[in-house]
Amino acid sequence: MASAASTPRRRTRESDHEGFLIHKRMRWLKVATVLSLAAIVAYAFIDVEPRPNGGTWYGYTLGTIGAGLIVWLSLLGIRKRRMNPGVWSLKAWTSAHVYLGLSLIVIATLHTGFQFGWNVHTLAYTLMMLVIASGVYGIVVYAVLPARLSNNRREMTKAQMLDALDALDRQLEAAAQPLGRQESDLVIAALEQDPFAGGLAMRLTGRLRHCRTSAAIDGLVGLADTPAEQRVLSLLAKRRAQLEQIRQHLRLRAMLEVWLFVHVPLTIALLGALTAHVVSVFYYW
Repeated sequence: MASAASTPRRRTRESDHEGFLIHKRMRWLKVATVLSLAAIVAYAFIDVEPRPNGGTWYGYTLGTIGAGLIVWLSLLGIRKRRMNPGVWSLKAWTSAHVYLGLSLIVIATLHTGFQFGWNVHTLAYTLMMLVIASGVYGIVVYAVLPARLSNNRREMTKAQMLDALDALDRQLEAAAQPLGRQESDLVIAALEQDPFAGGLAMRLTGRLRHCRTSAAIDGLVGLADTPAEQRVLSLLAKRRAQLEQIRQHLRLRAMLEVWLFVHVPLTIALLGALTAHVVSVFYYW
């Protein structure tokens, strides 16, 4: 009895640690593969003259499937706001979102019959491909960057990194008191610079072109003759390392988040273009 009762719990624990890409032994990859292969085989063997395209029964079938998938896949954002478990868990939905989204490359391309032009139909196709490309980027960064983010933090939270920087600044302020005017000005300029200066460019690159801490180090390298100056130089080097850690943290966070600022607006634009595509098709039918 105990063994039988423990089996569901063990399966639940294994499912909790299972990534969405391998959810249920890649069930949705298999579904997407079968769907794509069926579309390819049908395209190769059906008898349509001069060839299958969006205006044939085959094209309308793939177009209906593709449009339905696009609308359904776009509902993932709504599903994320519902925390209830069940058959359509968030992990299952995300897995289906990824693999069925990739299958649209085949379905939508065969739907077009490889006929493109300067029209709303090609616009919808192009937006769809851009949405898929941004989604692939999101999958890659979420697979790679969390580990790098954790390693960069070195078991420190963002608040702790900032506290460490504040502690270094207080030590620098006290250590710079015996310095001459020129050396003191370099240190003061470094301390007055906003650690988050540089805006979006700094967040995406993790680098600041005019870092005053680096400038202060360069200015003091040839002047650090006394113990006080050498201590200031050492503290500045630690401050630069701490700033680099913070900026790297911000860069990795930005890389994790920035794709959504592309993926979501592109999805909204795709839904608009898809609506125009469907309406125009039925209008001229």
